[in-house]
Amino acid sequence: MYRPTGGGGEKLPVLVYFHGGGFCIASFEVPNFHAGALRLAAELPAVVLSADYRLAPEHRLPAAHDDAESVFSLLRARAASVDDPWLAESADFGRVFACGDSAGGNISHHIAVRHGAGRLDLAPARLAGCVMLWPYFAGEERTPSEAASCEASDFMGTVLFDQMWRLALPAGTTRDHPAANPFGPGSVPLEELAAFPPALVVDPDQDVQHDRIADYVARLKAAGKPVELIVFAGHGHGFFVFEPWGAASDELIRVIRRFVHGG
Repeated sequence: MYRPTGGGGEKLPVLVYFHGGGFCIASFEVPNFHAGALRLAAELPAVVLSADYRLAPEHRLPAAHDDAESVFSLLRARAASVDDPWLAESADFGRVFACGDSAGGNISHHIAVRHGAGRLDLAPARLAGCVMLWPYFAGEERTPSEAASCEASDFMGTVLFDQMWRLALPAGTTRDHPAANPFGPGSVPLEELAAFPPALVVDPDQDVQHDRIADYVARLKAAGKPVELIVFAGHGHGFFVFEPWGAASDELIRVIRRFVHGG
């Protein structure tokens, strides 16, 4: 848990952050994820809960999605009690946000889906929105940006992502599985998700998933869901993780602040 130092007693929004790593690697203890959580807490400002989840291949999907749901169930219990003084003093449970980068962005989407379908009830807390930083999706049909990055030497490219999906998805399934493809044959139609929360989606235009992320946002809009797309020109997958103190990360903090604090 991270919260800004000092403060004047004002209750702050709660940002539940899920790290990236293709569902196979990393944890909230990675120094760069720690640095990002520190920045978010101090500069939004917000109470940031940085959450781990079980990793593949030992724990294939939907294990990570189920663990994320458990985090929100725990948060709901904390909102209904005063057992945790830090949260009781600092947290505005009426402004809870799911947030994550890459695989964590995928998790944020699936939290939104479960909430939208009525499966995840946070009352007395409220899911006010989702922040998806370069969300990690896939599909059997290649997008142009995926097809352009199929060399084994490509950093954070299609070959690496395919390998991680093979490790993370249920054995015997394809990249059209609902855990990977929000619009696959087994995925819940977005139109049926009445309570899908407002979403902020960040899409670096040098990301191998650039086209897939743009298509995701277009389909959210077509389904009538409130969504804001921010494109970061000249940057690739994970820039906030690799350079948490860089100029682009400074702008990303400002973008998230506007979304979380409403302007």
